[in-house]
Amino acid sequence: MKIKNIMSENVVSIDKNLNICDCLRMMYKDNLSRIPVTSTNENKKELVGIISEKDIANKLGSVKYGDLAPSHFYVSTVMIKDLITVDADDDLTDVAKILIDKNIGAIPVMSDGEMTGIVTKSDFIYLCKAKAYEKVKVKDIMSTDLISVSADDRLVHARKVIMDSGIGRLLLSEDDELAGILTSKDIAKALVSFRKHTSGKHMAAKIKELRAGDYMSSNVQKISAEATVPELADAMLETGFNGYPVVNSQDQVVGIVTQSDLLELIYEIETQ
Repeated sequence: MKIKNIMSENVVSIDKNLNICDCLRMMYKDNLSRIPVTSTNENKKELVGIISEKDIANKLGSVKYGDLAPSHFYVSTVMIKDLITVDADDDLTDVAKILIDKNIGAIPVMSDGEMTGIVTKSDFIYLCKAKAYEKVKVKDIMSTDLISVSADDRLVHARKVIMDSGIGRLLLSEDDELAGILTSKDIAKALVSFRKHTSGKHMAAKIKELRAGDYMSSNVQKISAEATVPELADAMLETGFNGYPVVNSQDQVVGIVTQSDLLELIYEIETQ
């Protein structure tokens, strides 16, 4: 199957000269995690980069940018310029391998030198509803190497753990129990608000007072280790969640399963 058969054709893009507040508004409005970045030259849009929630969270929490207001963070300074693209006629499994190997969430799709679509990990999830996946359970693909921090930890610490670990979400604990999940989107939103409402001279000291638990999602949806992969795919497609904590029959968290785990399974099955 070619990647053009599953890609999203209605691509939302953003101009490189807009600021990240504009970018986040677009992300929230259209429920996007990343957006291709364009530059207009002679009334023609040229693809020049891609920007994600994680990129925004990374830049906003960096001491390098000191007390800079979020309105002064332009898309061009935050975006990833070293673009990876694929051709619309590339094989689905080849594109899946790129997403896995590069640990990225989306790739712009090109045709005759122009962007004609974008493919994300979530575009692959529909494949998991096929009969070949029914015999695979969540416990067979989940990660048991759980990365978590305390809900009382500083937000900047949680941000660093996410960046250093290359993950998109972090489990937060309280009294040795799962208290919530913190995502890159939560961090980006929190840091934009913080920089908007904190004067420059107080920023360095005040940012250390932000608690991770104040910005987490506490109403955590979980999935059983015994659930099948099609059941997991249905849950992801229905909720839009990219990952779930996995629980055993005693409701104890024993792992986490994400779209990346599903993508690796898809690659394995589709290349057999």
